Amino acid sequence: MADPTAPLPRNEDSLAGFGFALGAYLLWGFLPLYMKALAHVPPVEVIAHRIIWSVPIAGALLIATGRTADLRHAIATPRMLGMAAVTATLVSINWGIYVWSIGSGHALDAALGYYINPLFSILLGALLLRERLAPAQWVAIALAAVAVTILTVEAGRLPVVALGLTLTWGAYAFLKKWLPIGPNQGFMLEALLLSPAALYYMIHLGRAGTGHFLEGVAFDSWMLLGCGIVTAVPLMLYANGAKRLKLSTIAIMQYIAPTMIFLTAVFVFGEQFGTARAVAFPLIWAALVLYTWSMVRQARAAGR
Repeated sequence: MADPTAPLPRNEDSLAGFGFALGAYLLWGFLPLYMKALAHVPPVEVIAHRIIWSVPIAGALLIATGRTADLRHAIATPRMLGMAAVTATLVSINWGIYVWSIGSGHALDAALGYYINPLFSILLGALLLRERLAPAQWVAIALAAVAVTILTVEAGRLPVVALGLTLTWGAYAFLKKWLPIGPNQGFMLEALLLSPAALYYMIHLGRAGTGHFLEGVAFDSWMLLGCGIVTAVPLMLYANGAKRLKLSTIAIMQYIAPTMIFLTAVFVFGEQFGTARAVAFPLIWAALVLYTWSMVRQARAAGR
């Protein structure tokens, strides 16, 4: 039995944690380049391959770390299976929106969605968990709302891609906190739940001769096969990094990926920035500065 008088683990950053998290965010930042190379492949087919080829990678990690018992327990628990089915559905929808946005020239909207996401997460905490927000955090949420309003008025419609990514990933992250299983085991469970539908779809494409895997172009086959690596590896790196870093550090580092997506969209893909975005994005950046400053202050106060 643990000693109740023993000191709690120290909430500190570690070099290993920083390396894991940085690797995850850099891989996510470069992911648009990978997905752009698959723009000619239907998003649903790309998602199917992301699911199928993630299973052996995640499975090998669980075997190597001796965590397969946790997975077997989860599969035998109906409540846990139901929760994982919901999170799996959310993450697959998020992947679908993301893949479509990159391939169809909406990478800037994807960057916007992931910039807004942390602000949406703290709003969820306030509304659903009754967490108290600092005044600076309320101001940050208000600035983000103004930015979305500007984009809506300019386009004559809601920024569906950005909001879709924000809502699905925010809800996924929120529900994932309540899934009583480790992050690597949880990812494996989600991939297993999605695999039957993904495998059925791949078999259907193969029979119809409309798939891109093993259908003449070797480049497509290798790229689709690599979808498992670019999906599973950064998720597992992030899971291990988050355990070894302070919340305030993760809060700052999470802007690496959308910033890289933003720069790629403008300078590599040549997407038009436009007047509305030139106003909305600085508002979002100001909101994130306020949010991060507030998080750091709270973390320091908790440390004291």
